[in-house]
Amino acid sequence: MTPANDLTPSGAAAAPVVASRKRRDLLRFAALVGALLLFNFVGQQFFFRLDLTQEKRYTMSPATKQLLRDLKSPVTVTVYLEGDFPPAFRRLQQSVRETLNEFQVYGGANLHYVFVDPSAASTEKARNDYYATLLKKGLRPTNLAATENGKRVEKIIFPWATIAMGGKEKQVLLLRGNQAAPSDVRLNQSIEGLEYELASTIRKLAPGRRKRIGVVEGHGELNNAQAGDLLGSLQEYYDVYRVHLDKVPDLRALDAVIVAKPEKPYSEDEKFKLDQFVTQGGNALFFVDAMRVNLDSAARGGMLSFPYQLNLEDLLFKYGVRVNPNLVLDLNSGVIPLVTGMVGDKPNVEPMPWQFYPLINKFSAHPITRNLDAVYTKFVSSIDTVKAVGIRKTPLLFTSRYSRVLPSPVPINLNDARLEPDAKLYKQSFVPVGYLLEGQFKSLYANRAKPGTMQFQPATSPQAHPGKVLLIADGDFVRSEIDPKTGNPYRLGFDRLANTEFANRELVLNAVDYMLDETGLIAVRGKQITLRPLDKIKITEQRTRWQTLNLVAPLVLLGIFGVVRAWRRKRRYANFK
Repeated sequence: MTPANDLTPSGAAAAPVVASRKRRDLLRFAALVGALLLFNFVGQQFFFRLDLTQEKRYTMSPATKQLLRDLKSPVTVTVYLEGDFPPAFRRLQQSVRETLNEFQVYGGANLHYVFVDPSAASTEKARNDYYATLLKKGLRPTNLAATENGKRVEKIIFPWATIAMGGKEKQVLLLRGNQAAPSDVRLNQSIEGLEYELASTIRKLAPGRRKRIGVVEGHGELNNAQAGDLLGSLQEYYDVYRVHLDKVPDLRALDAVIVAKPEKPYSEDEKFKLDQFVTQGGNALFFVDAMRVNLDSAARGGMLSFPYQLNLEDLLFKYGVRVNPNLVLDLNSGVIPLVTGMVGDKPNVEPMPWQFYPLINKFSAHPITRNLDAVYTKFVSSIDTVKAVGIRKTPLLFTSRYSRVLPSPVPINLNDARLEPDAKLYKQSFVPVGYLLEGQFKSLYANRAKPGTMQFQPATSPQAHPGKVLLIADGDFVRSEIDPKTGNPYRLGFDRLANTEFANRELVLNAVDYMLDETGLIAVRGKQITLRPLDKIKITEQRTRWQTLNLVAPLVLLGIFGVVRAWRRKRRYANFK
């Protein structure tokens, strides 16, 4: 018989087991909490973000990150894209918000943003007053169209943001891209450019050394009125000077020079100064005409256009390009005003297509021209490239598929605009009319004497540095039309006959940014986001099927999960005592 003191109650035997399990659970819980705290501490010390998208759409460029980290004063971004938008517009709205969220990660407490609904006023008068305030700031509304559920939807929006920093404020247009493209493509192009548009504006507001640009004069170049909008646009971000080459010893004090529509030849000494500037790391933008055209003579019965003699041909040839003595005609063209009859005692003037005014809507994928709207040219010539060792040549602008090249001398008569063009003559396609050259340029005067002296120039200068040259074979590319009523220049690229603003201004500013931006921020314009549209026909045909599947499938899966879980629980505890 077992002694009574050897008998232990079952509850007493189970007590140590329960205590052991409780201690183990507490230890596991404490270890989990400790691991979470440790992970949180490590995460604060070593910050990182993962972008799992194929095109890295949420990844900021190193230049943008550095710009935001270096902010010395608060930046406030006000976005006028709040409100109830159709899905296509909400995508732009959401992309702006996501971009600014990323900006806040690196800008920290120095970057704030707010979204504003311009139409949220309680009364119509208050709303109109607010609209008027935005218009005074230069924020123009846009009537953007999209297709939603097979219906065309239009929405008046203000696709703008204002960025304020250090008492200064700049406007940013958020809806860019090619206006001729479908609305969804244009929205996608705008989204691709959001980071650059916002970051570049912040950079231009941030205090720092302003680069210096010289606009050459003394050879019949554009005057202050004709180049008014170009000069005003550049002066917002750079120090701009008028430069007489014969009055300065050299151009070393400048970061870039602009040659805008010269009509008189350059002397050898002036050309030498340009050459030394470019070969020693300077940046130059040439907007030159190859052919002389006088519209007054063309209107009085016609004229023959002959080449200019600017004495720049050998310099550009040495750099790797040649502006041909011809004129390019294009069926995709602008218009010119012509008298078509009389209305009472007043002439009736109508705009007529003029093939000598090509509209350029085909560009390279370079950051200067990516997602750019059409640009306007007048009496433009073709450009060829020639051998230049060490120079990278990038064609930027091309005419359309239906072009025609007329060699010198070219007959020009405004009455030809009244005639229907013969499409069979327009057999040339995509003629290049603008080039970007980059690299270490060889001097035209290497192994020669400096003009006017016996000073011998070495084959390679000790001050040689890589530079950049932009050439567009149209001097009118940067000329603003003048308002006949006020005498003030219109915005660069604005055509008052078509009441359309082309992207000439944007291209020039992009080019100057590309040449003078040492941070590499302009490269962000090359960012590409792939558009993956759904098949609209399949959406219409299979809408009901997929809606039913999305509603029923989760309920069915939930029911199956519940049945399986109940069966397993019953099986597990069926024999439990």
